[in-house]
Amino acid sequence: VPLVESGGGLVQAGASLRLSCVASGRTFSSYPMGWFRQAPGKEREFVGAISQSGGGTSYTKSVLGRFTISRDNAKNTVYLEMNSLKPEDTAVYYCAASPGPGITTFRSQYRYWGQGTQVTVSS
Repeated sequence: VPLVESGGGLVQAGASLRLSCVASGRTFSSYPMGWFRQAPGKEREFVGAISQSGGGTSYTKSVLGRFTISRDNAKNTVYLEMNSLKPEDTAVYYCAASPGPGITTFRSQYRYWGQGTQVTVSS
């Protein structure tokens, strides 16, 4: 499942960004999807995930209440809406697809990855 992220950029603290991840193929709706991020010198970390239908989500504690994941299966797209951005949110953001069956926070359980999009938040 080829994945392509977009929507990153340079913003000031407190601003918002919406990342998009478009998948190719006809099986997008069968995959739980996740967002991860990797800051310079750090491990890639889980940000959030969404179930196949979009009815279930999970987030890491540091983004709860600020980030929202959604998906549009008709458009083969998953979104990451990021509000109240902080400098510590600066990272390359990756979307990933898991074979399922359910949401997972474990990086090793995601099979397909996008190339990443850079998000930089200035103070």
